[in-house]
Amino acid sequence: MVGSFKGKIALDIRDSRPDWQPFLAPKAREHAPNVLLIAWDDVGYGTMDCFGGPVETPTMTRIANLGVSYSNFHTTALCSPSRASLLTGRNATSNGMATIAEFSAGFPGISTRIPFENGFISEVLLEHGYNTYCVGKWHLTPGEETSMASYKGRWPLGRGFERFYGFLGGESSCWYPDLIHDNHSIDAPGRPEDGYHIARDFSDQAIRFIRDAKSVEPDKPFFMYFALDAAHAPHHVFKEWADRYKGVFDQGYEAIRPGILRRQKELGLLPEQTELSPINPHGEPAATGPDGQPWPSLDTVRPWDSLSADEQRLFIRMAEVFAGYVSYSDDQLGRVIDFLESIGELDNTIIVAVSDNGGSGEGGPDGTFNEWRFFNGLPTPAELSLQHIDELGSPASYNHYNTGWAWAFDTPFPYWKRWAGYEGGVADMCLVAWPSKIKARGEVRHPYIHAVDIVPTLYELLEIEPPATLKGYPQNPIEGVSFAASLADPAAPGKDTQFYSMLGQRSIYHEGWLACTVHPPLSGWRNFEHDQWELYNLAADRAQVHDIAAQEPARLETLKSLWYYYAGVYHGLPLDDRTALEQTLAERPHGTPPRDRYVYYPDCSPVPEQSGVVISGRSYTIAAGVDIDSPDVHGVLYAHGGLAGGHSLYVKDRRPHYAFNWVGTHLQTVRADQEVTPGRHVITVDFTADGRSSDPAMPGTTGTVNLYIDDRHVGTGQITTQPGYFCVVGDGICVGRDSASSVTPDYQGPFEFTGGTIDKVVVDVSGERYVDHEAQVRGWFMID
Repeated sequence: MVGSFKGKIALDIRDSRPDWQPFLAPKAREHAPNVLLIAWDDVGYGTMDCFGGPVETPTMTRIANLGVSYSNFHTTALCSPSRASLLTGRNATSNGMATIAEFSAGFPGISTRIPFENGFISEVLLEHGYNTYCVGKWHLTPGEETSMASYKGRWPLGRGFERFYGFLGGESSCWYPDLIHDNHSIDAPGRPEDGYHIARDFSDQAIRFIRDAKSVEPDKPFFMYFALDAAHAPHHVFKEWADRYKGVFDQGYEAIRPGILRRQKELGLLPEQTELSPINPHGEPAATGPDGQPWPSLDTVRPWDSLSADEQRLFIRMAEVFAGYVSYSDDQLGRVIDFLESIGELDNTIIVAVSDNGGSGEGGPDGTFNEWRFFNGLPTPAELSLQHIDELGSPASYNHYNTGWAWAFDTPFPYWKRWAGYEGGVADMCLVAWPSKIKARGEVRHPYIHAVDIVPTLYELLEIEPPATLKGYPQNPIEGVSFAASLADPAAPGKDTQFYSMLGQRSIYHEGWLACTVHPPLSGWRNFEHDQWELYNLAADRAQVHDIAAQEPARLETLKSLWYYYAGVYHGLPLDDRTALEQTLAERPHGTPPRDRYVYYPDCSPVPEQSGVVISGRSYTIAAGVDIDSPDVHGVLYAHGGLAGGHSLYVKDRRPHYAFNWVGTHLQTVRADQEVTPGRHVITVDFTADGRSSDPAMPGTTGTVNLYIDDRHVGTGQITTQPGYFCVVGDGICVGRDSASSVTPDYQGPFEFTGGTIDKVVVDVSGERYVDHEAQVRGWFMID
């Protein structure tokens, strides 16, 4: 009960006087505005035409023309940390989110568990009478808490959202998404061959959430966090949208940057003296660390004139696909804006549209048709991607452009996502509109602001005081600063200081100056005490072309001291620069009790990687109990992973098959030489590891695969398993059907197991080999 009862209670209700107020749901103030917070993903500062870029985004331009554009908005250089700041108003490290949700470590700043003392704006607005919706990418739940059996206090519905439709991880296929509806897993409502795409699905669902509530209570405001998947890899889009950009990128990434900067100046986003950052600013790839460490090859750009004609053709297509992906997503976002206008809600909706970090460099200097190679520590030679050039953007790809385009789409700044010390990683677009209240139309504002400042700005606009206690938790102070005054006053100042710490990088902004370390993220360099510090006057040199540390040693020392001070305040230590593969394989809570035998049942929800069996680098046995009732039996028994890498036990042409998809490039298949007959059987694949691969182009664990039908040995072969996990940010484990995309491209479906039923699948990683196979399968499944 909220508040004290002020009615009268007598023996007889007829003599009593009711007081409804303590029992009613919270009610928003009259004419309270809706809030639509739009988060784009990996869209660089110079990508969209509304920020001078080459990609056409009429919806974003429409929003810009309804309000103001902020030229000096910043994020954290990585998706999960930025999103945590956007929704709480606290710094990434204060949220325990100084890395992506899958890379947790047992320290306050990188636990990836956002404290309940750091309340979400959704939790606050829910108590002020708002409907609260989350649509799209979440990526704020630790990877080990994403299974159906997990604790769900850190799922969207556990953090103040009444409805959720999207995916929990860092990325998802646009064609075969890993969808969650509220608190349960669902299949996508269509397939790519039916015209399905995740961007349209998200817009459909956003409109449905709003429409459903407005049909019942039209005056009740909503808060919607609309987190687009674009433009995170994989860059998936219909071919006709990519083809719209034929010819736009033919000159290459170096050649398009001057035009982007010129348009940015014409739009009033950047001052006339702004220069273009040079390619490979520290002389990479020849650059080394202070102790001679090699510069990470991932974070380099290949000069356009050094490329072969085929490489240029490949890289051009990568940019066309990316641009089409962004334009199509903008088109679908436009449907949501159109719907708000059609129901008369657009004028009284506060719209905030941002990107979560700069353009992404995970594709490396050559790009990739399978981004999962990055998480396995594998480069993708251009000649390998050339074999798949016509598949880029299609359901057969998991593609990502190369670093040259990340640099270009971050014009005029150096570097890209993950680089917390450079504007290419942290400077992003930001648009704010409220047509009925903000008088400015199409204007630009220049104060330095950050993702942590969005929440306090919204609180001020909504006339809401952040609560001292929320859900019983005393609340930590809001660390952001409202910039609401600048919406009306172009001269209103921004914030004075902002702290950054990310993947081994350090930087701090203070009163127009930025100090940062030359320490590539995920480099594994260690030895942070030897880091070189740089100093930039961002007020005069926004693109960080001129390091003036030598000319201003006292100022640099002051900023370095400030960094250490705020590292203590905001849980900024320890620093972590481990490589992506090291972080993927690091020990952390697994999300399921450790054991040697895992049992999976048909028709259950997909099991996320972090809660599934770990087979990396070890021997394992997969056994499926089946009851065959038709000679025409086929389908997937067990699938772990997907198109980007994984393995599957399935039946095709009435014969058991085992396929291991090595990072999307080598499909290794072992086929049984006998058919499975009607009746009850145990179909088993047994992998015995015998060492590390000696092939540098295909690292992993080699070994022998044996196939069995009951106690009969029916097939054998040699395979190499991949070096890391399968899809930590993608497909999980499924029984009876494929996971989000098939790991068996030679199998044409249907994916559902047909012609029989599956009892269960047992995966054993004890390392014991089965001398008496018949007795073992009898013991597991009690077969007569």
